Amino acid sequence: MLGAVLDGIMNLNDAGRMVDAAWLKIPARFPVMELDEHIVMPNHFHGIIRIVGVPLVGAQKRAGVQKRAGAPKGAGTRPAPTLGDAVGAFKSIATDDYIVGVKQLGWPSFNKHFWQRNYFEHVIRDQNELEKIREYIRLNPLMWTVDRYNPELGVPVVDESGRAVLWNET
Repeated sequence: MLGAVLDGIMNLNDAGRMVDAAWLKIPARFPVMELDEHIVMPNHFHGIIRIVGVPLVGAQKRAGVQKRAGAPKGAGTRPAPTLGDAVGAFKSIATDDYIVGVKQLGWPSFNKHFWQRNYFEHVIRDQNELEKIREYIRLNPLMWTVDRYNPELGVPVVDESGRAVLWNET
């Protein structure tokens, strides 16, 4: 749907470039969010979002910590946006834009959902862990030939009704 992996390199099609552009819009909509490594794969996405200027739960504010330009000055009347807010907006914008592509540009339609219902969230606790996750994302296209989400492999998964189907049938 979003491109193809050829010789270990992800080649985005128009839909993949649209998803990439939707991802890159997150900081404009959520100034406390910074994007890190990301990759659009043929049928899924990996990305790192850093939330800046917002103290961690239980963390003490440290002297000298500066907010990114454009980040909100204080709590105000609205709570700080969450990771879920940013991921939800990204998925919604990309889905809406993809539907336009289906209707106007002949992109392949999708069955029920463009994205999986939820997302995988992991708190990255130190620089070493960050580097390992960045490397995983960068190397993801090289692993496509054994990726469980590669529809060419015919990997069985459980669909929403609880029955086992091949990944490319869901």
